[in-house]
Amino acid sequence: MEELKGKKVLVMGGTRISCQIIEKAKELGCYVIVADYNSYEDSPGKQIADEYFNVNILDVDSVVNLISKENIKGVLVGFSDMLLPYYAEICDKANLPCYGTKQQFELFTKKSLYKELCRKFNVPTVKEYQIDLNDYKDSIQKIEYPVLVKPSDSSGSRGISICKSSDELEHCIQYAQKYSKAKEILIEQYLTGPEATVFWVFQDGEYYLSTIGNRHVKKNQGDVIPLPVGYTFPASILNNYISDIAPKCEKMFKAAGIRNGMMFMQCKIENNHCVVYDIGYRLTGSLEYKILKATCGYDPLEMLIYYSVTGKMWPYSIKKLVDPFLKGKYAFNVSCLAAPGTIKKITGCKTVKKMPEVCDVCIEHYPSETISEDMRGLLAQITVRILGVVENKNHLFAIMHNIENTINILSTENMRLNLPGIEQKDINGSVI
Repeated sequence: MEELKGKKVLVMGGTRISCQIIEKAKELGCYVIVADYNSYEDSPGKQIADEYFNVNILDVDSVVNLISKENIKGVLVGFSDMLLPYYAEICDKANLPCYGTKQQFELFTKKSLYKELCRKFNVPTVKEYQIDLNDYKDSIQKIEYPVLVKPSDSSGSRGISICKSSDELEHCIQYAQKYSKAKEILIEQYLTGPEATVFWVFQDGEYYLSTIGNRHVKKNQGDVIPLPVGYTFPASILNNYISDIAPKCEKMFKAAGIRNGMMFMQCKIENNHCVVYDIGYRLTGSLEYKILKATCGYDPLEMLIYYSVTGKMWPYSIKKLVDPFLKGKYAFNVSCLAAPGTIKKITGCKTVKKMPEVCDVCIEHYPSETISEDMRGLLAQITVRILGVVENKNHLFAIMHNIENTINILSTENMRLNLPGIEQKDINGSVI
């Protein structure tokens, strides 16, 4: 794009998933610089960037000095809640566009704050229990188990555990606090029903419901948090959400001063309603923007890159492109989870990428990398993501199942590490 051609943009952090941003920014014509404190070998983003610097991206003044010295025109932050307030502060000091304010990022990062906001606008959210962490023996009497104990300010499923009784509570609280910068936790009712993720995109104060996907989680590792093995779009809850919940969300966004960017809301489906349990005012690892580009013709990642340089979320309004029903098409995301082990090789990716229904194959872990025992129950177990589009919803399971059988994640002991994935019963009745 002419407005982006040759413009220097800084990507904060060179993690594997940040490569999605780097590759797209280069495709749009940007000159991409990556900054983090990791070595070149441990920073996949540095390996594909046009230029890189060893800078602590949490050191705001150091990053601002780098921006000034290198004549950087835009800053991009990706898939981490933790970096968002720093991103806002850096952009403010460097006088560069930022799609949200530091206060907005803190509001939609800290779970206790956004849940309070949701309740204020009658957006359903998961029931929680208030306890005194300094003396909680008396305040836990009213808790109905099982509950979910989680940090109030973490993401990626880190620090979350299922607590089945008061005997386990102290351990679960201590575990959650390990992953909380503020040492604050939430105790929520543990709902076991189906899940959905609601996707929004914001452009100049207009709020667009992008789509809703079924988030198919699978309990395939004992008592750890069930992880997603796939998504299907659009979810059957969509019509009800549009009529009942979406207008309340729009009022909430307006009250929070939201104007640009994108947001996802992870929900449990209870009594035919989406009940929010997590929110991210940022890109999400489900990579749904690839599906939106393939079905509707707009890409929220491209919009964020354009905004980083121009201060505008795309050259023109996307109003006529947005369709949460995906123009009558159906879409999927197959998330291949790997059990703990060291990866020797991954086969089948080239075959899958040639399938006419597949939009992209995204590898998150490569040979020689290890899925550790500590990663059980974390989104970091997702090793390969495959996104695609079909014309007929009756074909969804067959294609997803074929993909799962084609992708093989093999350990150094020649064992297949793939965990059990999507089943027909998971999809039945879940899409429109």
